[in-house]
Amino acid sequence: MSASVLVIAGSTRTDAFSKQLARAAARSVDQAGGTATLVDLRDYPLPLYDGDLEASIGLPEQALRLRELALRHQALLIATPEYNASIPAVLKNAIDWVSRPHAPEPGVSAYRDKIAALLSSSPGALGGLRGLVHLRQILQNVGCLVITEQFALGNAGAAFDADGNLADARQAAGVAGVVRRLLDVSGKLAG
Repeated sequence: MSASVLVIAGSTRTDAFSKQLARAAARSVDQAGGTATLVDLRDYPLPLYDGDLEASIGLPEQALRLRELALRHQALLIATPEYNASIPAVLKNAIDWVSRPHAPEPGVSAYRDKIAALLSSSPGALGGLRGLVHLRQILQNVGCLVITEQFALGNAGAAFDADGNLADARQAAGVAGVVRRLLDVSGKLAG
């Protein structure tokens, strides 16, 4: 059985390295026999999470759309930049809104029992590795099983060719390895 994977880029910037990495990872999911749905958080503008706002209007429409996407997929693959040794506010905000209860569903139900894989990118040598620690902790807290395999793309400004593929074969193999493991674990747990 092929796994359905929701691929999320953790930045809204048009030419963000994390968006390029997310697109490359989505292609890798499809090539490995899974089905990828790529999400650009720019298409899901959300107010900053505020309990008073939630109490007065409920979940914003864009949060509901993201929540439904998460519920329809077996796995998550998140490609994030690193902001000050952590993750961007836009990514954390989206995770927070999707984690809220809706209708008869408890809060973290959109994440519960999801398998997740993590990728990061940065123009620096560490490739955003420090942000993955925080992202892993957040996702585990909301109920995801985050696989141990991860990938950090350093010097991301020179990593992609004109077609948006990773130019270095070892880097491409690193992403493909994370994707294969994500699909493998998702398949075993679903079966």
